[in-house]
Amino acid sequence: MAPTLPNPPVPVTIPSPEDCLRERTAGANECGEGNITGAVVWHREELRVHDQGAVTAATNAADVVLPLFIFDPGFYGGDGLACDSRIQFLHECLRDLSGQYQTRTQDESDADDGGHLTYAFGDPIPILDAFTDAGWKVFAAQTPTGRYGLSRDRQASNIGVRFVSGDGLRRGVDRTRHKWGDHLKSWFQNDRYTPSFDTAVITGLTTGVTIDQVEQEYQMSPTKSHLPRGGRDVAREKLEKFVGDIQAYPSNISSPLDARDGCSGLSPYIRFGCVSTREVYQYVCQHAQSGRGVEMFRSRLFWNRHYNQKLEDWPGWLDTAVNPVLEEFNADQHDPALVTAWKQGNTGYPMVDAAMRCLRNTGWLNFRMRAMGVSAYFHLLQQPWWIGADWYHHHLIDSDAAINYTQWQSQCGLIGKPGIRLYNPRKQVRDQDPDGKWIRKWVPELEALPAEYLPAPEKTPLSVQRESGVMIGSDPRADYPRPVVEYETAKEQFWRRYESLKEEAAAKLGEEEIARRASLSGGITGAKEIAREYGESHSTSTQVGLADFWPEPHTESISTHSCGETYPAEPQSYHIKIRRQRRGTQKILPGSFFIDHDFYRSRLHHVLSRRSEPNWRRRGIVTGTDADYLRGRAYKSRSQPIETSSTPHESHSPRSSARPPQLGHSYISHSETSIIGRIC
Repeated sequence: MAPTLPNPPVPVTIPSPEDCLRERTAGANECGEGNITGAVVWHREELRVHDQGAVTAATNAADVVLPLFIFDPGFYGGDGLACDSRIQFLHECLRDLSGQYQTRTQDESDADDGGHLTYAFGDPIPILDAFTDAGWKVFAAQTPTGRYGLSRDRQASNIGVRFVSGDGLRRGVDRTRHKWGDHLKSWFQNDRYTPSFDTAVITGLTTGVTIDQVEQEYQMSPTKSHLPRGGRDVAREKLEKFVGDIQAYPSNISSPLDARDGCSGLSPYIRFGCVSTREVYQYVCQHAQSGRGVEMFRSRLFWNRHYNQKLEDWPGWLDTAVNPVLEEFNADQHDPALVTAWKQGNTGYPMVDAAMRCLRNTGWLNFRMRAMGVSAYFHLLQQPWWIGADWYHHHLIDSDAAINYTQWQSQCGLIGKPGIRLYNPRKQVRDQDPDGKWIRKWVPELEALPAEYLPAPEKTPLSVQRESGVMIGSDPRADYPRPVVEYETAKEQFWRRYESLKEEAAAKLGEEEIARRASLSGGITGAKEIAREYGESHSTSTQVGLADFWPEPHTESISTHSCGETYPAEPQSYHIKIRRQRRGTQKILPGSFFIDHDFYRSRLHHVLSRRSEPNWRRRGIVTGTDADYLRGRAYKSRSQPIETSSTPHESHSPRSSARPPQLGHSYISHSETSIIGRIC
């Protein structure tokens, strides 16, 4: 339906800053006639006035400030990649932002229906151009973007819009990742932006555009349940409540049952800028009791900035595989029926299906279920990554393009780093929902099936199926389908295809352009080191990169500075091998030092912050000298010596004919046996 909203939704002649101020003051004599400056704050995502660089810059630079939000038709309708529920959340944040400005006006009696946030509708460029022609300066918070947003912002810059960089990301330098951790740590600790509302007058225009009108125009009908309410006040309430319970955060983060109420719930508010990551960080530092929960949560805030920096460094993350070698991977496997089964939650894997139905119905998933959904889609169903990434972006209330698309590519393995985490959806049932409570909520057709059969319903004996009244099969009359792909077969097929390109992809990271695209925490140097070590003719064994896991802060190196605060450390060439018992045997490959799997999950973040060799010895984790460790040399386990050499052992190479790849076994799958990781 063609929009009937006014376009452009501003008066034919936009008043000058002087005229606006005259209307807001007693008379022209108080205006300093001829010397009045005006600034427009063009709000897009940073929907707050606190710690907002553009608001601060505008109030410092002008006598009169006009806050503006433009409803861009490109973000509405069928092509907008945003569900109605996320747009509803945005609109609630806008109403709240208007109220924030309203409370700062000196005379509220003449406020229009939109408070003092002016609403407009249409293409932003001609609207902003009309303001600049009338003598207004235009300020906007600079944020990473791509696709249409990148083109829009370039056009806006060409007509004089001033983009204010105040989000902690590095811009305007050749190597953004050089000492990036130090830069970000300083930004988190710096004073927040403070607008000069005492000296600037806030004003607005009547445009004929309202939120209700926009919602009616696009026939919005949000259908998701359990939606959070938008706005800064709600965000602050959630932050204060979470800080009181933050010590339980590490134990709540993985299970979808615990994570719903056990995590902060701040992600949609950070995504739309109701609060800044710096504000949240400083509040936690000031009010939370120190402990593992604080460390983990603060490192999450660093991860948020880390992935935003990736999109800032290369806007192509939204559309193009970082590594050209993997650009079309899975494209030739595209099967619309498999994509539909994944989207609708009918794959035959209960944990995957519960996750996808929860996403579609609530717009929420915790981090582990998001990662598992990606892995099932790309590694098992083997479908093109961008279709799944767009689906997530459409449905997630908190979807930030800078995080969603970069994490999709990282989880899929499209960067070319030596390792992928392939989730076993059956194991996730046992680990995260052993009683089946979450599965039964979202897959009610399995409600009567005994919990012991939920990891693999297709293996339920027929007698149990008849007794429980839950029939599993391909027959249309069945209550629940068999898996659309067989797990072991699909996994081995994927690894066989991926292994054939792994070395070439790693080598590609040695090219300057691709290294810059990847924006690894180790920077260009780190990317080239990977190319040298794992590129063609240099491969040793398939590894799972801890830094590429779906963001678990405890897998990132953590350092401690003098104030006792923690932050992700500068990348080092640390090799990590994790050993795990399985059926009474140990699957171990030659390499660095050994960490028990269970110990790793709870203590790795702590151990890495204390790198001195005596600490490793006391824990019984590693032998050798710290100097050797820092050089990434191989070590011998204290309990089980391993032959080492300066060159790879053919007998341990997954590409060796002497020992063929044990797909999904000790060489590759974290979910099955052991991890070999590299933090870089």
